[in-house]
Amino acid sequence: QFQLVESGGALVQPGGSLRLSCAASGFNLRFYVVAWLRQAPGKEREWVSCISIRGVGTDYADSVKGRFTVSRDDAKNTVDLQMNNLKPDDTGTYYCAARGGRNLPACSDEVTKEHYNYWGQGTQVTVSS
Repeated sequence: QFQLVESGGALVQPGGSLRLSCAASGFNLRFYVVAWLRQAPGKEREWVSCISIRGVGTDYADSVKGRFTVSRDDAKNTVDLQMNNLKPDDTGTYYCAARGGRNLPACSDEVTKEHYNYWGQGTQVTVSS
């Protein structure tokens, strides 16, 4: 069926790096904007990044600019999030979410699940010494 599956989360020390992957099955991710969001225990869900259809543009939260890079490989039906110089505040469950439509949606900082057509199950990232 239609699914998004995140992978790559791990325990990492501050200053370390991780690469998360979001893989789609059952539908073609090529026609979807893909966002990364995260949520730490007891905190509100936070928008992290997004990549536009065909990767023509990317956006990042101020808190991760210069450290995170989002990319997509439509041939593999995946979107990756490279995370460098990780900080304890980066700890949380990371989700990818895809939004498509005939209107060819652009990147946004929307955090509600209702905004997206598909939402992954999440992968845990813990940044701690």
